[in-house]
Order: sequence, then C-alpha cells, then structure tokens
Amino acid sequence: MKRIAFLILTLFLTISAFSQSLSDDDLRAAKRESRKNLTIKEWNTDASSKVRWLDRKTTYDSKGRKIEEAEYARYGQKWRETYEYDEKDRIVKCVYYNDRNKPELIRKYQYNDSGQKVKQLNYSPGGKLLTIKVFEYITN
Repeated sequence: MKRIAFLILTLFLTISAFSQSLSDDDLRAAKRESRKNLTIKEWNTDASSKVRWLDRKTTYDSKGRKIEEAEYARYGQKWRETYEYDEKDRIVKCVYYNDRNKPELIRKYQYNDSGQKVKQLNYSPGGKLLTIKVFEYITN
C-alpha cells in the first residue's frame, strides 16, 4: 500500500516538474496516461480506537477517464457518482446515487462546437426534467 502511494506521488511530482514546459493539452494527456486503469482508495483511521474505514474511492478507465467516485462513512456508502463520456472524452452523463445506492439525480451535458459546456440538464431517476443550467462564457 505504501509502495503504491509512493509511486503515485512520484508520478505526480514528475508530471508537475515537467508541467511548466508542457502545453495544457500535453499536461492533460500526461495526467490521463498516469491514471489508466487506476483505482484510488482513501482510508481514515480513528486516532483513539485505531479503527480504519474506507473514506473515498475513485476509479478510472483504460483511457484514464474518471468513471466512478464514491464517498463512505463508517456505516457504508454516503454517495456514489458514475460518469459516461462521448467520443471526444467529454462527460455527457453523470448519475448520482444516494447512501442506499439508488439513483437520485441524473445530469446530462451539452457542448458547443468549441467543446465548451453550454447546458446541464438535471433529471429525476424516472426521467422527469427537473432543472436546466446554462453556461455563459464572457471574455473581456
């Protein structure tokens, strides 16, 4: 466990060292490469009782994209989110699950031709549209 954490830390420090000479796209690609098929588990330990429990778990796919994230408490899962991507590696759907692992909210995203997120549609698990968030980009 310590060895894996050390390797991950070393990898991120190496990426950080080269980040000043890399473009944003190169940096994103390097970070994504380091996360391929990676699962990160974060653990908490009670200082007095030494009881240890899983705090958070993040899972990445073979392309280095985050596909699932979950947060836990001593009693179990607090929440979980899953992510789906389009052919341009943009998140197009996110499903939020509650502590009973039942879908509570579904978010779908729309993008403009330049790849900027322009709309987020929030649905109930039954498919009813609840809210719409619109993103506006203003440059000075």
